[in-house]
Amino acid sequence: MPLTFDEEHRYSRHLILPGVGVAGQERLKAGRVLLVGVGGLGSPAALYLAAAGVGTLGVADGDVVDVTNLQRQVLHRTTDVGREKAASAEATLLALNPLLTVTPIHERITAANALDVLRGYDVIIDGTDNFPTRYLLNDACALLGKPLVFGSVYRYEGQVTVFDARRGPCYRCLFPYPPAPEQVPSCAEGGVLGVLPGLIGTIQATEALKLLLCLGESLLGRLLLVDTQTMRFREVTVEKNTDCPLCGTAPTITSLMDYQVFCGILPEPGDDVEISPEALAQRLGDAILCLVDLREEWELDDRPPLPGARHLPYPAFTRRMAELDSSRDIVLYCSTGVRSRIAAALLRRAGFTRVYSLAGGVSDACHFSAAADA
Repeated sequence: MPLTFDEEHRYSRHLILPGVGVAGQERLKAGRVLLVGVGGLGSPAALYLAAAGVGTLGVADGDVVDVTNLQRQVLHRTTDVGREKAASAEATLLALNPLLTVTPIHERITAANALDVLRGYDVIIDGTDNFPTRYLLNDACALLGKPLVFGSVYRYEGQVTVFDARRGPCYRCLFPYPPAPEQVPSCAEGGVLGVLPGLIGTIQATEALKLLLCLGESLLGRLLLVDTQTMRFREVTVEKNTDCPLCGTAPTITSLMDYQVFCGILPEPGDDVEISPEALAQRLGDAILCLVDLREEWELDDRPPLPGARHLPYPAFTRRMAELDSSRDIVLYCSTGVRSRIAAALLRRAGFTRVYSLAGGVSDACHFSAAADA
């Protein structure tokens, strides 16, 4: 696919670069990269791939832009709040480089559509933040014979590598089993230094470009760990597991599965495990009601506990949940409703039948006031 005059001019610094040149830039132009998730990791990755001249970028994200995203998701602007992330990403990328084809995918990648969506791309970049989708992308890439550029971040630390079951390990070789849901806080729960996804996402873009150019040594078989507090980088060797159920010598996984079930994901918002702030407000003061505040000590400074609530910090919850009285109506709450939803489902699995999670937590001032002032 020959370069046009405009492309030669735009990518001139690549054309004089040993290892790229005209032939390499034509490979990039013909390249197709799918970014699953255009949030913290996908934002910098997409920007640099677009700037580099990768001809076709797929941007898959089913979420909308929230103002809390803007601290790290640099594809999106304040004016994009409330807009679909895939549409916002498309507009930003084409404004940066109108010579590209950007394909927005407004739906989530699921077991039902993953193989069809991924099949048309050369490299897949995992910019997600949940384990069901990570296992889904890994399995789909392995079944299709595609390389997967993986990245993840938590607070001040990140990790990045390349998985390719044809030539090395897959994600299941490194993590055969997902962690328990209660051990996996989200960015909303655990926080993340805004620049960290930029660092990891840029490395992901670098690896994708190297794969398209057949250039250098990829991170295949090497997990790069980044600690921004000490600014230290270290590597962990990841070997192919011959007993891996997906890419080992006798694979037992030959199709996609229900990854929500595999990862033990618990009820989502809107399920009957939740109680609305309005419904809770009507019940405050009820003697049979037991309110449990799962937030940690430092979180109580911004918003004090609800009236009559018992403080049971989430990190100690699984050890202390037997202290709760199953004969009472138990309502658990945290800052955003994530930890409380997990804790409520854990109690139900333990035999508690009258337990609920406060929808949305107490982060929303209106919700908090509605309950506290009732």
